[in-house]
Amino acid sequence: MNSYVNKVLEELKAKNPNQPEFHQAVTEVLDSLSPVFDKHPEYEARGLLDMLVEPERVILFRVPWVDDNGVVRVNKGYRVQYNSAIGPYKGGL
Repeated sequence: MNSYVNKVLEELKAKNPNQPEFHQAVTEVLDSLSPVFDKHPEYEARGLLDMLVEPERVILFRVPWVDDNGVVRVNKGYRVQYNSAIGPYKGGL
């Protein structure tokens, strides 16, 4: 794996230590992108991966609901949005 890709991945793991699923997903994507960064060192100079792995915004909200026993429960919901460069964000929750 490219040294820049490795560095970004290690920094990401240090910032988000309790997110193993996120680590796995990012590792798979960065592993496939490693040859691209070998061919194009200018991407490292522009900090491309640093921008890709850090979201533009995170929306946190609560979701109250009533369980089968009539007890009100509250869970957290998240929407993480990474890049709006080509237009509005798409997708559901």
